[in-house]
Amino acid sequence: MTLPRISIVTLSFNQARFLDAAIRSILDQGYANLDYIIVDPGSTDGSRDIIARYAPRLAAVLLDPDDGPADGLNKGFAAATGDIFGYINADDLLLPGALMAVARHFTQQAAMDVLCGNGLLIDADGQVRRRMTTSRFSLTGFAHGAMTFVQQANFFRRQAFAAANGFNVTNHTCWDAELLIDMALAGARVVNVGDRLGAFRLYGDSITGSGRLAEAMQRDLARISAKALGRPPRASDRLAAPLHLLGRRLANPAATLDGLRARLRHRTG
Repeated sequence: MTLPRISIVTLSFNQARFLDAAIRSILDQGYANLDYIIVDPGSTDGSRDIIARYAPRLAAVLLDPDDGPADGLNKGFAAATGDIFGYINADDLLLPGALMAVARHFTQQAAMDVLCGNGLLIDADGQVRRRMTTSRFSLTGFAHGAMTFVQQANFFRRQAFAAANGFNVTNHTCWDAELLIDMALAGARVVNVGDRLGAFRLYGDSITGSGRLAEAMQRDLARISAKALGRPPRASDRLAAPLHLLGRRLANPAATLDGLRARLRHRTG
């Protein structure tokens, strides 16, 4: 199999605690046709020293200021030379063998534009808390809050990213989900695969763990949901949402059981 060129962008900003592990999780894949780019708009915590150590193995390092995470990622992908794109934040991980699995899926499925895989939820110490499963992609499912999405296991063709005009730079909370919806609305074919490809690190200082942008995220999600539906919300959506959620849970009972076990551990732990 001829290996497609895969571009990975890591956005780094004051994540020195986790950055080395993130970089190694990508470089240690041993993938022969890797184009790895790190974007750091101004870390002051020693992150740039870590990046400098790995510089000889990187395709590019971008150190210019940006207008937020989405803008930084757009700049990273503007420098990319690959056919397949993916991105791993400085506090997350790519799981072993992920890039070969991604290459295999894209090579075998020529009609696939966007790949959605599964992953793991880990804590600040890298301990696995539970498995994460991306729901089967659906615009209406997403709009009704019934679609989970493992960003660290999301890869897409260069053309799909370009057709969506990249990340929305005004979105500072869930730019990853908006890109997925924009690619689908631009005509990309989204395919779910069963591989566990990435790990999402949840801890107190992260956006998700801290909840510091919760209100802004709700506004962004409402806007993206209306975009996915192609219309403003209706009163009937309140009735449709629980039905979509039930359908998601029934479609993947193993993932539903994992979620229930995780909640029970949280309550009793």
